[in-house]
Amino acid sequence: MKTSEILNTQGKTDLAMLLLRVTVGSIFIAHGAQKLFGWFGGYGLEATGEWMASINLTPGYWMAWLAGAAEFFGGLALLLGLLTRPAALITALTMLVALFAVHWTNGFFLSNNGYEYALTLLVASLVLLLQGAGEYSLDHKRQSAL
Repeated sequence: MKTSEILNTQGKTDLAMLLLRVTVGSIFIAHGAQKLFGWFGGYGLEATGEWMASINLTPGYWMAWLAGAAEFFGGLALLLGLLTRPAALITALTMLVALFAVHWTNGFFLSNNGYEYALTLLVASLVLLLQGAGEYSLDHKRQSAL
């Protein structure tokens, strides 16, 4: 196979969007499940709400519920490619809040609880918002049926 064939991106955008949606959606589902259900080493709504209140995101319980629901259900929508742009907007806004309310003062690097990971998820969500789900999605199937 020639290098030019490997580097040719024509026709690969839909596959790239599938890869991005599945990966980012899965990450958001896991983080939302930590907040909502205490899965994957998370603390659940009560404890997450108490922590959110301690950093002045009040009322803490409802902020934890909103963040958890945005991540869990937004991630599920991204994974499936269903209502991708609205889901990407919601996850992007959630990461914007996390970036500034939680991570900004800690600097860039994740090792110091910095904002690099929140920024990465924010940008990935913005790419999905701008680009859409791609052909391998429920959005595409729904659009084709109309």
